[in-house]
Amino acid sequence: QVQLVESGGGLVQAGDSLRLSCAVSGRTISNNNMAWFRQAPGKEREFVAAISWTGATTYYADSVKGRFSISRDNVKNTMSLQMNSLKPEDTATYYCALATTGRFYGLNPAGAAYDLWGQGTQVTVAS
Repeated sequence: QVQLVESGGGLVQAGDSLRLSCAVSGRTISNNNMAWFRQAPGKEREFVAAISWTGATTYYADSVKGRFSISRDNVKNTMSLQMNSLKPEDTATYYCALATTGRFYGLNPAGAAYDLWGQGTQVTVAS
């Protein structure tokens, strides 16, 4: 059984940093593009960042570009999201996602491109 488990969320002040991790078990991630999404209460799920299966290519939403950094460790079977200069509008539940197909077609910000999801970790940024 494949599991994606996020960790690292919490309550922080505006301007602080957090590092989220996604640990994958049940399959290797080395051939799969992965991504982070988030969903705030009452809002649609939105794309945050994606990383190619090799880690060589990354793609960010404009709202987080320059503040967030996505990375992966294919040996440890993990993906991370370093979040700096956090803002109250970053408050959301953050989900990691894995695409089981399509690795050669580039990074996709659409949620439908990812078919394995974690349960999410809450990030709350106080002003």
